[in-house]
Amino acid sequence: MTEKESATENLISDAMATPSPAKSMGEPGITPLSPSHIQQEETDQVPSGPSFVVVVAIDFGTTSSGYAYAFTKEPECIHTMRRWEGGDPGVSNQKTPTTILLTPDRKFHSFGYAARDFYHDLDPSESKQWLYLEKFKMKLHTTANLSTETDIQAANGKRVKALDIFAYALAFFKEQALKELSDQTGGDFDNNDVRWVITVPAIWKMPAKQFMREAAYKSGLVTRDNPEQLIIALEPEAASIYCRKLRLHQMIDLGTRTTQNGHSPTDNVGGQMTPGDRYVVVDCGGGTVDLTVHQIRLPEGHLKELYKASGGPYGSIGIDYEFEKLLCKIFGQDFVDQFKVKRPAAWVDLMIAFESRKRAAAPDRTNPLNINLPFSFIDYYKKFRGHSVEHALRKSNVDFVKWSSQGMLRMNPDAMNALFKPTIDHIIQHLNELFERPEVSNIKFLFLVGGFAESPLLQQAVQVMLQGRSRIIIPHDVGLTILKGAVLFGLDPSIIKVRRSPLTYGVGVLNRFVEGKHPPEKLLVKDGTRWCTDVLDTFIVADQSVALGELVKRSYTPARPAQQVIVIHVYCSERENAAFISEPGVRKCGTLRLDVSGTESGAARREIQTLMQFGDTEIRAMAVDVATQRTVRASIDFLSH
Repeated sequence: MTEKESATENLISDAMATPSPAKSMGEPGITPLSPSHIQQEETDQVPSGPSFVVVVAIDFGTTSSGYAYAFTKEPECIHTMRRWEGGDPGVSNQKTPTTILLTPDRKFHSFGYAARDFYHDLDPSESKQWLYLEKFKMKLHTTANLSTETDIQAANGKRVKALDIFAYALAFFKEQALKELSDQTGGDFDNNDVRWVITVPAIWKMPAKQFMREAAYKSGLVTRDNPEQLIIALEPEAASIYCRKLRLHQMIDLGTRTTQNGHSPTDNVGGQMTPGDRYVVVDCGGGTVDLTVHQIRLPEGHLKELYKASGGPYGSIGIDYEFEKLLCKIFGQDFVDQFKVKRPAAWVDLMIAFESRKRAAAPDRTNPLNINLPFSFIDYYKKFRGHSVEHALRKSNVDFVKWSSQGMLRMNPDAMNALFKPTIDHIIQHLNELFERPEVSNIKFLFLVGGFAESPLLQQAVQVMLQGRSRIIIPHDVGLTILKGAVLFGLDPSIIKVRRSPLTYGVGVLNRFVEGKHPPEKLLVKDGTRWCTDVLDTFIVADQSVALGELVKRSYTPARPAQQVIVIHVYCSERENAAFISEPGVRKCGTLRLDVSGTESGAARREIQTLMQFGDTEIRAMAVDVATQRTVRASIDFLSH
């Protein structure tokens, strides 16, 4: 914002300028009309598909990432990206690790396996200068006041701006995808012909979604002038869209534990789904677990969300943290912290070794799991403590982890299962709470998707919890479900017709004071009129059903005729019945900005009509000056500045 724009005479900080008693609502600078929801006609939807030649979806995961695409002329044919170079034993590499390497002068060097392998081959003295980042996506979920200045820590302890890292990663995927499309079509593929889709967890708040969009602008994926070229897709929604198209031979039914064969290839879950069927999608990723509840509305097969998306940071990296805690218990927190900073590449090696053993964990496993300790771990520990790793294991009270003569940590299966327990317990507890809700009854299917869904330990826990109440379905290509669903969503964004608002949103206004209704401490007397301050004028409440294209309409009046910009603070709450912006749990979460310059008219009182859309994956605002019918530039900003 320029100094001129932020000059105080041009904006009102809240709805607290001079009261205008002319209105029944008595709103000062901003005057809400009676609340109204407008159902848009189907024809008013954001145009989908045809204007683009291809849809490319990027699944930007906590632990692994990838892209897939489909040409709009052949929507049924989804291509997943080319096989990646590199890879780990025991880990399928259709996607690449979400790892990024910057040179010592902070320039982008490489992404994925290439970044990991190059970093691993650096001399330890050299690797300390390079910036290696992994599992950084969770920063967007865990940062309270996310802004474009938020930073993240590289393996060597240096900090770097998160926006740069996300932009580098998206630029990498843009380059890879366009290269592949150019090879496919035999010419230079134009980025303007691509509709991009980026997937995010459904439980992410608005600032994190907006952050992803900002990173996309910075990376050159799309431009601010053409925001429609990028769609933000919610991961479990994408999975849901894909799952209801599953054919029987493409999935495993945990109840029968077999691949569903012996049916004609046209049979699909959708074929078994009847109008009104309800199902839950549990998206178990690296960082988060996301749950959505959908109902199919046939014949057109549109989806309706029955309960707001829920979940939490219960992804598979929780198991990595438990392993790290175990190492701290055996070797000491001081050593582990020091080793991570002094030998960052060896630490990465150790976690890769753990990852492949983690995937071998199963409920009925009896033989131990061996984890290779890098030589530099053994060597550095001896220098640090003055005794051997073997001595440390003998001395520690951890009796289920032994030292093998081949230089490995030998964990018995119970020890490995114990590392899974806290994360799986969180997921099961969350599922239990979800299934107890009245909106979540008669669930026919539960789809387990995401990389973590492959874990037999998790599968068994979900089976035990459900006790046959729903059929548990796991798609064959479980790690690519979201990617393929995101492509389908990009081809038809209007497929999900009804969503639930995750939060209550509104603005602070002044209302006429009503004795007995309003608290006396909220009374403000101005020019003889009695006002109630801090009233939350609610746009939409938490868990309210919102149809796609449904609009919330409000009218606002500039406090002064010469005012150029109206800035209104937006508040949110997880509670449905919040009445005042000063209540606990109600917080300022964004700003609605109306640029009214250039729309001046001779009218005595200007009315700016604002339309807000809550039924999509992102909140949008549009505005018009009623007297002149000129469009007013409107934007909602959720990032802290």
